[in-house]
Amino acid sequence: MPLQVGSIVEGVVTGITNFGAFVSLPEGKTGLVHISEIADTYVRDIKDFVKENDRVMVKVLSLDEKGKIALSIRQAQPGAGAQRKSPEVRRMERLSFEEKLSRFMKESDERLQDLKRSTESKRGGRGARRNG
Repeated sequence: MPLQVGSIVEGVVTGITNFGAFVSLPEGKTGLVHISEIADTYVRDIKDFVKENDRVMVKVLSLDEKGKIALSIRQAQPGAGAQRKSPEVRRMERLSFEEKLSRFMKESDERLQDLKRSTESKRGGRGARRNG
């Protein structure tokens, strides 16, 4: 079965660099898992997550005409894509456009008033102007 973008396949880590891990795929092809696609957390050292000869499940992100294959271990994990969202984000997603716009305008007005108060106090009072 030829590789396709979006497919999840098993591979073997064949090499590790400071920017990613090379993974041997079926059909003798090799792809790269960039350091940003190793895990959902910050990755300082790839060797903390994978070792050479480890069997890993990878998702094919892209295939180009030069034969380069971009892979992701992170996106091949069960539940990938279902990012953990904060309750505030989930609540905002349920609001209609009008409700989101209204909330934005209210918060924007409040920030603008705070800014005006701050700049007036630096000028020496309630918008006092100097003659001169």
